[in-house]
Amino acid sequence: MLSLQSVTKRYGSLTALDGVSLDIAPGEFFGLLGPNGAGKSTLMSLVAGLRAPDAGSLVLDGRPLAAGGGSARAALGLVPQSIALYEDLSAEQNLRIFGELQGLSGADLRARIDEALAAVQLADRRRDPVKTFSGGMQRRLNLVAALLHRPKLLLCDEPTVGVDPQSRNAIFEYLERLNREGLTVIYSTHYMEEATRLCSRIGVIDHGKILALGTLDELLTQLPFEDEITFPATPETGALAAGLAGQGTVTTDAGQHRFRPAPGHRLSEFFALAEARGLPPRLFTHQRPTLEALFLHLTGRTLRE
Repeated sequence: MLSLQSVTKRYGSLTALDGVSLDIAPGEFFGLLGPNGAGKSTLMSLVAGLRAPDAGSLVLDGRPLAAGGGSARAALGLVPQSIALYEDLSAEQNLRIFGELQGLSGADLRARIDEALAAVQLADRRRDPVKTFSGGMQRRLNLVAALLHRPKLLLCDEPTVGVDPQSRNAIFEYLERLNREGLTVIYSTHYMEEATRLCSRIGVIDHGKILALGTLDELLTQLPFEDEITFPATPETGALAAGLAGQGTVTTDAGQHRFRPAPGHRLSEFFALAEARGLPPRLFTHQRPTLEALFLHLTGRTLRE
């Protein structure tokens, strides 16, 4: 559906994208995961044709993408990071404008507006000015505005920023349904739980480079550990931590011990040691590898910057 080959974009001395190559299959729900400033929005703007790359090529559904125009862009829908609606106009008027810009008119446009408003539970607010809507309602309206012309590929650039949990879940369910019906989605986020829930494949990006690419299970195999146990750093647990030498690695940070067992080490052995020292189970948290752990392993910095 979409192919990027060695795409580079610079803003003065800053390299926002650095030789990115990426292929998105038809019907894929692809997640672009990274902190603020990683290059996610730049990549989206290049695919949307809002900016031109300094090097490399972009091809959508077999046709080259060009900045500022080109027939290939008719197959795109864009949900930008900042809400793009006319606040003094009603929800219906906004959708009419976006639909007409995409070449829709007459009964077809009216039917699609009705369908869109019903899909995001805004039919009863169709004649109300957008400025009277909550942030979540505006996000939902912005989403369907990008879908009126039934694009093949939907770009969602952090579409849930500042959204309440109910609206976020409504957006998720709507996108999941559209994806099941065949829509290809590229979804950028710095929220790990969003990528985990929504995306069939994930690219981790930072400093303009794709650092890792694959399904969630494939990505987590890149971590050098399979399990991790954390427990408070206290005088009582200090002896336990010291006694784990040779059974794995123990690090201490921010008042927490973090134990990663060596390959072949059985967790039952760890808990037997803890029980022998009279330490209650409630002190210990066991977790499998996570996207956050992977990102910290790859970059050394947190996702939520």
